[in-house]
Amino acid sequence: MSTFKCKDIGMDCGFETKSKSNEDMMKQIKDHALKVHNIKDISPELMTKINGAIKPDQGFFGRLFGKK
Repeated sequence: MSTFKCKDIGMDCGFETKSKSNEDMMKQIKDHALKVHNIKDISPELMTKINGAIKPDQGFFGRLFGKK
């Protein structure tokens, strides 16, 4: 499972999403970008930021005992 937070790409936004597949995650991100930020086309530069901000979910114990 992976996670994405809009704030991790510099947006003043609380949107967060989790997904098991990159395809589903990108659909959620694109839908959010259009509906909330009025971004119709994701530029290559923005896609690079998005891909860099997608993180593998550490699960409960990873968050509890993992690095901060």
